[in-house]
Amino acid sequence: MRVIVDRVLCQVHAQCVFAAPEVFELDDDDQLVYVAEPDDGLIDAVEEAARACPVQAIFLEEA
Repeated sequence: MRVIVDRVLCQVHAQCVFAAPEVFELDDDDQLVYVAEPDDGLIDAVEEAARACPVQAIFLEEA
């Protein structure tokens, strides 16, 4: 799976960070950083993070 975050849409509400902290986090400047190709064991958490995004800025693609 590949994770794509639309940086134009993202408003850094950080709901994804709470849903999948292994994949999403905020850096020292409160900017979102993420693992573009997370381990397959994290699929459920990443899907939850995408659903939790209030502006739907997270997209998932099959690898």
